[in-house]
Amino acid sequence: MTSPNPIEPVQGDGPLAGVRVLDLTSVFMGPLATGCLADLGAEVIKVESPQGDVIRSIGPGGQEGVGAIFQHLNRNKRSVVLDLKSPHDLNLLLDMVDKTDVLVYNIRPAAMSRLGLGWEELHAINPRLIYVGTFGYSQRGRYAAEPAFDDLIQAASGLAHAMSKASGGAPAYAPVTVADRAVGYYAFGAISAALFARERSGKGQRVDVPMFETMTSFVMGDHLYGHTYEPPQGDYGYPRLMASTRRPYRTQDGYVCCTVYTNAQWRAFLSEAGRADIYDTDPRLRDLGTRTEHIEELYALVEEILQSRTSEEWRTALADHGIPIFPVHDFDSLLADPHLNDISFFELIDDAFGRKTRVMKCPSEWSDGLPGIRRPAPPLGADSEDILEPFQDPKK
Repeated sequence: MTSPNPIEPVQGDGPLAGVRVLDLTSVFMGPLATGCLADLGAEVIKVESPQGDVIRSIGPGGQEGVGAIFQHLNRNKRSVVLDLKSPHDLNLLLDMVDKTDVLVYNIRPAAMSRLGLGWEELHAINPRLIYVGTFGYSQRGRYAAEPAFDDLIQAASGLAHAMSKASGGAPAYAPVTVADRAVGYYAFGAISAALFARERSGKGQRVDVPMFETMTSFVMGDHLYGHTYEPPQGDYGYPRLMASTRRPYRTQDGYVCCTVYTNAQWRAFLSEAGRADIYDTDPRLRDLGTRTEHIEELYALVEEILQSRTSEEWRTALADHGIPIFPVHDFDSLLADPHLNDISFFELIDDAFGRKTRVMKCPSEWSDGLPGIRRPAPPLGADSEDILEPFQDPKK
């Protein structure tokens, strides 16, 4: 059957038009990476078991198998159901590999090999294939066979510890799937680079994108800090990010983010607050280095000053000085943000069941045309017949 209620293709095919991707991933990380490819025009075929991606059932709309979170990770894709433990279905997938540019998976490599879908087997079928694994750990270390998920990697990479150092409390997880999403975006970049390399060499290759190592570089890029050197030249942790006073600041009528950073900004901010004398006399303000050393006290000073006016009064006063300031959005106000409305970032479409569904546009913008939503997230197996029919024809 064909996907019900398909969305008409947007003008322009996108920079990845003509690239075929077999998406053997589920949950968050892998589907985000392949979703980015789909948004930019690649034909992404989501290969699911008869039970489907577990994320299908999460949240509103999950009773139909296309829940809220699944919608955002899997739009612009097509869905095929294959039971890879069935020799017939496995052979169908192997036939598809021969006509595929990229295969992405997120189960452990040993499991792929047991299925007969390891790198060596698929590279022999299609030497131009980009074969991408998104999983927990590098296969060269002792954790190679261990399972991983977002919370675990937040803990393992030091992110939960960094949250505790900044708050002064217990270790905590960020309230977004930051490990899955950060690694998913990195995988998207790695896949794009591998496609570019193939254009030069004509050869495919295996690319592993492990969560633990990717998130360790993500966290420790800021917080290795003094231990960048041997012997260490200071402690762990970028002080500006670890400051307990680094938080949205209260004004007379709400909260704002206000970042006073450069020498000129500090002079202008204190002058606007009627405290210009502080800039010339306080040694903590001498340069970026001294401000970083004393960032806790200086953030507390900013917090004290901002409470004297409303959020809009501060926005108006600081705009001419180029000092970044922005009110703290809640989810409702973010949905109504005038800038996002200017560019129609949130858009209502009909999903595969005719439900009005709010989607977010691809955030990158291209001079040859803005990538768009070609089709909503598919019901399970919606495209099986169309896609698999040529491979089931004995005359193919």
